[in-house]
Amino acid sequence: MAEPGAEISFKKDTVSKLLSAFFKEDKTKLSGDAALLMAEMLKIFVQEAAARSQKQAGSEDCDQVDIEHFEKILPQLLLDF
Repeated sequence: MAEPGAEISFKKDTVSKLLSAFFKEDKTKLSGDAALLMAEMLKIFVQEAAARSQKQAGSEDCDQVDIEHFEKILPQLLLDF
């Protein structure tokens, strides 16, 4: 686990490989800026998911966030993004 307050981010290479795996044509290229932008979007998405899951757990008077809390917030999160 990371330290509280530590900056967490996705590696550009990891995002590039992940996106490239889903390209339908082999000729499709991904620029470095696009990979950085997608990494930033993933970071924001994960932070928002964690915050919403924590809020859901709090509303149910739970001390710990479980997968069930994430599953409850996921449909609205996907609609918002």
